[in-house]
Amino acid sequence: MSTIVTIVAVVVILAVVALVLRTTIRRQRLRERFGPEYERTVQAKHSRGAADRDLRAREERHETLEIRPLPSTVRDRYARDWTSVQEHFVDRPDQAVGEADRLVTTLMSERGYPTEGYEQQKRDLSVEHAQTLQHYRIAHEINERAGSRGTSTEELRSAMVHYRALFEELLHDGGTASSDKERR
Repeated sequence: MSTIVTIVAVVVILAVVALVLRTTIRRQRLRERFGPEYERTVQAKHSRGAADRDLRAREERHETLEIRPLPSTVRDRYARDWTSVQEHFVDRPDQAVGEADRLVTTLMSERGYPTEGYEQQKRDLSVEHAQTLQHYRIAHEINERAGSRGTSTEELRSAMVHYRALFEELLHDGGTASSDKERR
């Protein structure tokens, strides 16, 4: 009888260890993939387990998206459009920041990202662009205040720099998302 109890105890302990190990490995993978977005999600969800579930849900949604690389002619057109937006900054900084926001959103759409709202855009971008997402947050926040008396030209310039970081990543990221899907 004591041998059976010992065997059952060992099996239970091994199962618990396997579960903890599996959870730890999955969490580490999420941390590596989402970078600073992982901790931001933990804080927002008030628990690592809830954050893990949310981030896995983001990955699952991302798998259903048809993210596509841009042909070189389209990339060149977007690069020219960005140059034009930057040139507008000299005379109309607040309007140029709005143009930068619209251009980034249009580029996201062209790549295959849904653009149904800022919150969902952040969630979708976080899967492949987590390291650049903070740039988008800062730029968007400044853009929301643009045109008000509380936004300085330096803040608007900063927004342009932040938008450019995401813009360039989306523009030159050419098929990274597709390649990742094929590897999984």
